[in-house]
Amino acid sequence: MPDDGEVRALARRIEVIEAVEAIKKMKYRYWRACDAKDPDGFRRCFIARGASIDYGRLGRHDDVEPILRIYRDIALRKVNGQYVVHDMHHGFHPDIELVGPGEATGRWTLRMRQIDIERGTETVMAGEYDDRYVIEDGDWKHSQCHFRVLWSISRPIGPEVTILGSNGQCVSGL
Repeated sequence: MPDDGEVRALARRIEVIEAVEAIKKMKYRYWRACDAKDPDGFRRCFIARGASIDYGRLGRHDDVEPILRIYRDIALRKVNGQYVVHDMHHGFHPDIELVGPGEATGRWTLRMRQIDIERGTETVMAGEYDDRYVIEDGDWKHSQCHFRVLWSISRPIGPEVTILGSNGQCVSGL
């Protein structure tokens, strides 16, 4: 029979595993919101006020609201009733560490593919996230989200390429 110390140690290990899994789920919701053009879902992944945001060329901000406006301007822009930009975020290699009660750090690798119909380009990018998380209102949220591009390649999409949306309709050739 385990003693009290072993039971407490096991309970702590379970708490850590559950916290790490909750943080992973939040980060995956964040990327899904980016790809699904869901600004409310994007916003819910950040603390109410004072998040440190650094998205490189998209700017540094001391709150999520400025980057949320940029996100809306880019992701939700339409021409002729069609979205101009289509994103695919794939995040992996999570390295999450609890650093105190209700506080954690995280590093992630991102592979992103973006189609810009208006510019006629496809961009593929690899980068790294350096995050901090806190529990707010019972949920893990970003208090810091810094992204650094490792490399990217952008190439033209020729007229011979057909891009289909989720409904099967052609979205290329605005």
